[in-house]
Amino acid sequence: MAPLDHQPLTTHRPGPSRRSLTLALASAAAILFTGAWFIVQQYHEQPPWAEDISYEAGYLQGNRVRKYDRTGVEVAKLLNGGCKTFQSSGWGGIKATYDPSLWVKGCLDGAAGRHPVRQGVLR
Repeated sequence: MAPLDHQPLTTHRPGPSRRSLTLALASAAAILFTGAWFIVQQYHEQPPWAEDISYEAGYLQGNRVRKYDRTGVEVAKLLNGGCKTFQSSGWGGIKATYDPSLWVKGCLDGAAGRHPVRQGVLR
């Protein structure tokens, strides 16, 4: 038998050139940057789900007042226009500015003790 030439067990397979790899990574970064820029321009300072956030923030505020009000006086105030006054005076915070009417609706639902209608994945 003739002796076999010594060959390595693994073979070298060259990948893409550095130039091609750099161009591909730069293209991917440009596409991601453009997509992020588009989303920021579309929604400005608000997140895409701002309506849900606004409703839930109002609901939590109304629910908090309902739970800590032992006499029921504060809840009665909220239900008789207090939520609207609360939001318009700026006490609702930044989340109330996303959609003020939904914040007030959430506040009324929370103060009344109703189940949150806009909460959860399935509505």
